[in-house]
Amino acid sequence: MEITARHFAERLQRGATHAHAAGFDGLVVAPGPDLAYFADYLPVATTERITLLVIPAEGEPTMLVPALEHGGAAETRAAGAIRLIDWADGEDEYVPAAALLRPDGRYAISDSTWAMHLLGLQEKLPAARFAAISTALPLLRAVKTADEVDRLAAAGAAADATFEDVLRLPFAGRAERDLAAELDRLLREHGHTQVDFTIVASGPNGADPHHEPGGRTIADGDMVVLDFGGLLDGYGSDTTRTVHVGEPTDEEHEVFEVVKRAQQTAFEAVAVGVPCQEIDRAIGVTTHEPPYLVEGEERPIEAGMCFSIEPGIYLPGRFGVRIEDIVVAAEDGAHRLNNSSRELHIVG
Repeated sequence: MEITARHFAERLQRGATHAHAAGFDGLVVAPGPDLAYFADYLPVATTERITLLVIPAEGEPTMLVPALEHGGAAETRAAGAIRLIDWADGEDEYVPAAALLRPDGRYAISDSTWAMHLLGLQEKLPAARFAAISTALPLLRAVKTADEVDRLAAAGAAADATFEDVLRLPFAGRAERDLAAELDRLLREHGHTQVDFTIVASGPNGADPHHEPGGRTIADGDMVVLDFGGLLDGYGSDTTRTVHVGEPTDEEHEVFEVVKRAQQTAFEAVAVGVPCQEIDRAIGVTTHEPPYLVEGEERPIEAGMCFSIEPGIYLPGRFGVRIEDIVVAAEDGAHRLNNSSRELHIVG
C-alpha cells in the first residue's frame, strides 16, 4: 500500500490529539525521526538553518524551512497535509518560528532539536515552556497502525532474505569487515535505502554484543554472530542470527540451544497487558525507540507495539550467541516479523 498525504494527515491528527491529552499546546518537531514520521521530510543536510514543523493541538500543522529548501519540502508525500512557509538567509529565522507558537504556550519538542534553535525560540518566547517529546509523550509513536506493521514486516522480510543469501557465502578465510560489506550490499539489494549497522562478530569477538567488524579472519571452528538492519520505506529492520563455521562442539551447541529456548520463551510471554520490562525493546522508524523494554519499565504492552526479542550468552575470550526477531503484540499474542531459520546453521 502506498503512503499518501492521507496517512500523514492521520499521523498529524494523532500527534495533535496526544499533545492535547497531555496538556500541551502542540508539538515542535525538528529534523530527525519525528520529522520523517510526521512530514516525510529530512533536509538534504543537517545544518545551522532552522527547519521546524509545528503541530498545534488545535489548528493547521505548519512547517518552516529555509527558502533554499522549499522545493524539496514541497514534494514530500505529506505536502498536502502541511502548510509550508519559508525564511530567507539574512532574516532572523526565529521571528517566523516563534510566530507559530503561543507566547505563553507549553510545547513538547523533538529530542533532536539543536540547542541553538531551542535557545533561539526561548529568547523570543521567554514565557513559553518546552519539554522533550520522549519524556512528555513517550508513546507518541509506540502503537503502530496496521499499515505501519505491514511496513515493518516488509523490512523484516528483506532482512530474512538477506540472511538466506548470506548463508550461501564463504565465511572461513575472510575478514569480518569484508563479510559486513557483503551484508550491507545484500540489504540494499533487497530494498533497504539505509543500512544502520552490520555486526559480524567471529570467535571471541562474539562475546562483545556491539562488536565493530574488523580485520580478524574468520576461521574454521568459529561461532559467528550476525546482527544487521536498516530502513526500508522509512521503517526499520533488525535481526540477529548465529552461525558456526564447520561442526560445533557439544558445548557450543548446548549454549546455542539455551539461547534459542530463551528467545522462544520470551516470545510466548508477549501479551497485551504484560509489563514492558519482561520482554525487550521497541522498534519503528528508528531502530531503538520507546517504550524501552528494560528493567523498571512497568508500562503495559499494548496491541500494535513492535519490539525486538534478543537474548544472548556472551563468554569472554571464547564466543557469543544471540538470536533476535522483531515481533508485534496483538490481542491474540505475538506475531514474528522475522521468519528466517533460527537453527544453528553450519557454514563453510
